[in-house]
Amino acid sequence: MRNQMGNLLKVLTCTELDQGPNFFLDFENAQPTDGEREVWNQISAVLQDSESMLADLQAYKGAGQEIRDAIQNPNDIQLQEKAWNSVCPLVVRLKRFYEFSLRLEKALQSLLESLTCPPYTPTQHLEREQALAKEFAEILHFTLRFDELKMRNPAIQNDFSYYRRTISRNRINNMHLDIENEVNNEMANRMSLFYAEATPMLKTLSNATTHFVSENKTLPIENTTDCLSTMASVCKVMLETPEYRSRFTSEETLMFCMRVMVGVIILYDHVHPVGAFSKTSKIDMKGCIKVLKEQPPDSVEGLLNALRFTTKHLNDESTSKQIRAMLQ
Repeated sequence: MRNQMGNLLKVLTCTELDQGPNFFLDFENAQPTDGEREVWNQISAVLQDSESMLADLQAYKGAGQEIRDAIQNPNDIQLQEKAWNSVCPLVVRLKRFYEFSLRLEKALQSLLESLTCPPYTPTQHLEREQALAKEFAEILHFTLRFDELKMRNPAIQNDFSYYRRTISRNRINNMHLDIENEVNNEMANRMSLFYAEATPMLKTLSNATTHFVSENKTLPIENTTDCLSTMASVCKVMLETPEYRSRFTSEETLMFCMRVMVGVIILYDHVHPVGAFSKTSKIDMKGCIKVLKEQPPDSVEGLLNALRFTTKHLNDESTSKQIRAMLQ
C-alpha cells in the first residue's frame, strides 16, 4: 500500500530526473496548445451550453398539479387542455436535454481518441494535453451535477409518462397533434429509455466509453482504462494533500475534483473487465472513498450514492467486505 501511495504521489511530485510522470492537473487554468486546439474548440462548443442546461433543469418545476386535476376530472375539457398545454413545453425542454446528451457522447469519444492514441501513454497524454484533460473533467463534472438534479426531480418522469399516455390515446382516436412534429414516436421512445435511467447522463458516458473501446479493436483496452485510473489517482492525491488543495483558488474546485474522481471511477468500473473494486484495479478505492467521507456529508452524499448505485461491480464477490462496508 505504501508503495502504491508513493507511486501516486510521484504523479505530482517527482523530479525531471525521475522516469515517472511529473505533472499537476491544473483544473483552473489549463489552456490549449496548438496541437490540442482543434479538438478543444469542438468540445468547447458543446460545453458552453452545459451551464444553461443545468439552470434549465434546476428550474424544472413540472406539471404535477395540472396533471392531477386532469386525471381526477376526466370529462372536464378545460382541465385536460390546461394539463396538456403545461406538459408540451416541458417535453420540448426534456428533448433538448436528451439531444445535449447525444452531443456530449460525441464529444467524449473525440476526447478519448485524443487522450489514448499511440505513441504516448495515457499518463503522458494527460500531462501533455492538460486543456483536453480539463475538458474531460468538465464533462464528468456536468454529468454528475445533471444526474444529481434529475434524481431529485420525480416530476420529469411523471410529466413524460402523462405526455406518452395522452399521445397514445389520441393516436387511437386518429388525432395528430402539432407536438408530434417536434417529438415523434421514435424520439419519444428514445427519450423514454434515457429518462428511465436513474442517472441518464452517466449511463450515456458509460455507453460511449464502452462503445469507444469496442470500436477501436487495435487500441489496447488498457489505454482507455489507464487514462481513467490515472485521472482518478491524480484527483485523489490533490484532494488528500493539503499543499495541493491549497493551490485551488476556490472551494468549488474541490467539489469539481471530487465529482471528476467519482465520474472516472464509475466509467472505469463499466469499461474495465473486472471493474474498479477488485484487488487488481488500478484505482485505490479505499483511499478514494476515505477522501469523500472526510468532506461535509451534505456535499458528498450524492457522490457516494453514485458509487453505490451506478457502478457495475460493487456487489461482485471479488469486492472486499471492507470497501462494501465503507459504502453502506
